[in-house]
This record gives sequence, structure tokens and C-alpha cells, in this order.
Amino acid sequence: MNDKIVDNTLPLKLASPFEIKEGLRRRAKQRRLEANLTQEGLSRRANVSLGTLKHFEKTGDASIEFLLVIAFALGAEREFDELFPPRPYKSIDDIIEKRQRVRGRRK
Repeated sequence: MNDKIVDNTLPLKLASPFEIKEGLRRRAKQRRLEANLTQEGLSRRANVSLGTLKHFEKTGDASIEFLLVIAFALGAEREFDELFPPRPYKSIDDIIEKRQRVRGRRK
């Protein structure tokens, strides 16, 4: 009998990309309201067009640059530091054999 334990679990996806986008839209609007800012006030503070901000709050569509300037204007820029954290080591072998990858192998 093989004593190796095989982990056949699939990664758990808690939200779809659409749900994440919707959450960002909702939380950014809530943060704006908590800061007692109008859409016009936030657009001036972030130096973005009012129309772009209104579109974002309605649809969630935005570029990464837009999200960053809105995050800075709302004092939420530190949350971006938590995006794409390094994966935790699973074993001591992972630590010993760790190499810094510079490109992927698969297409």
C-alpha cells in the first residue's frame, strides 16, 4: 500500500470575477459615502472625470490605474499590497529547493 497522501482537492473559488468586481464597486462607493464625499468631491480629490467615477459606481468597470487613484483618494491603498501574496511553503523541501522563476513553462 502506498503511504503517500495525495491531495486531490480543487481550489475553492469563493467568488466569480463578476462578483469581485461588484464587491469592489459597492465597497468603494460605501467608502466614499463614509468619507462624506459626493461623487464630484471624490472625482476632484482623485483627479478623475466625474463621468468615469459615475460609470464605475454604476457598473464596476474600471482600469487598474483608476482603481489605484480612487483607493489613494479614499485611503485604501494599503489593501493593494495584499494582492498576489507569495504562496506559503508546503514542506521543508519547498524552502530548500525554492528558485525564483523568471518565466512560466506552460502556454
